[in-house]
Amino acid sequence: MKVLAARFLCVLALAALTDPEASISYFSHVRDVAIGAPDQQNYVVVDQYVWKEAGEDLGDLRLYDGTSQVPYELETEQAGTSSHEAEAKILNLVRRGDHTEFDLDVSPVEEYNRIHLTLDRKDFLVTATVEGRDALAGGTLASWPNPSTLFDFSREKLGANSTISLPTWSFRYVHVRLSPGILPTEVKKAEVTELQEKKAQWTDAGTCRVGDQQKRSTILSCHLLARVPIDRIRFDVATGQINFRRAVSVANEKGAQVGVGSISRIQMKRGGATVDYEDLDIRIFGEHSGLTITVDNGDDPPLRFDAVRPQSMERRLYFEPQGRTNLKLYYGDPKLAAPVYDYAKFFREDAGALRAQLGAEMRNAAFTGRPDDRPWSERHKGVLWVAMLLVVAVLTLLAVRGLRTESGASR
Repeated sequence: MKVLAARFLCVLALAALTDPEASISYFSHVRDVAIGAPDQQNYVVVDQYVWKEAGEDLGDLRLYDGTSQVPYELETEQAGTSSHEAEAKILNLVRRGDHTEFDLDVSPVEEYNRIHLTLDRKDFLVTATVEGRDALAGGTLASWPNPSTLFDFSREKLGANSTISLPTWSFRYVHVRLSPGILPTEVKKAEVTELQEKKAQWTDAGTCRVGDQQKRSTILSCHLLARVPIDRIRFDVATGQINFRRAVSVANEKGAQVGVGSISRIQMKRGGATVDYEDLDIRIFGEHSGLTITVDNGDDPPLRFDAVRPQSMERRLYFEPQGRTNLKLYYGDPKLAAPVYDYAKFFREDAGALRAQLGAEMRNAAFTGRPDDRPWSERHKGVLWVAMLLVVAVLTLLAVRGLRTESGASR
């Protein structure tokens, strides 16, 4: 009897662990998907309405053509970089007149578009001009007409940069000429990198306003769209506000810190060189119902903001229309797990992919909801408790009778 009961419980447990199947009647909401280019890769952007009604991980999103699912891949449009970095050998490092020159042997890599210099110097602003060469002396050469600005503003606490940006080159050697301000003995190392960059795509996910202006701090409170994850805060600082660097901290509705960093904008000239640089984003993560931002002004006047915007990285569903011009996007089935498609295993984002348009959100007219698939014990807790009480009562009665029988026999 005990073995049979154990087997029955195992069957119930396995049934509970089985992944639920998708069915149109189980989705609470539906959107029309209008496809403009049915012969190439398309995508739809997950908007605030989908975030509000879909599962937290968006695992219950399904594209349908009639009653057939259309495979897709869900991608977060975050910034991406791929690189191959190697140290370059420094040759012919000399001082000519008032400036420093040297050659780099970049043979460890075939192609490159960045040169990072390690300089043993603080508080400087110089420019670097470069020339690509096939041979150290003679041969094909090419000058890059856009000098790179290298700087270190440690004294002003405004950051540093010592990277030379280039188009993608394959020259064996690079000749570097620095404007006055760096000595040959201060050039310690050079690394070359082929850096491929993909920009992140962002959508606004709320609004912020200045709520309080304290003596040394600006306090902003933010209203966020329901259930939309926040990935960064973007500060639109008024034009004309330059040469600042302010520490920023971000706390959620519970007072827990969810972001910390600094925002800065630098426009500075020294010795004929100019630097123009800004970093106005603070990264944060997670889903929050509200945020409080504190900007530390120190003894400087508060910054003027045109806008402060909580933003979310775009989530996109990529798919192949294969001639279709209309599909439907269903969501709102909390028990449904993310799909597993062969399409996702071999997916490659097409640079020419076009955005398909989502129609207005509608309640699914075919919605019935899932049947109650909880174990019998979960669906009938009252009956189970009554049965357990009856068992306890019977066992108690049997125990009392047993005691009376033993008492009579002892007499």
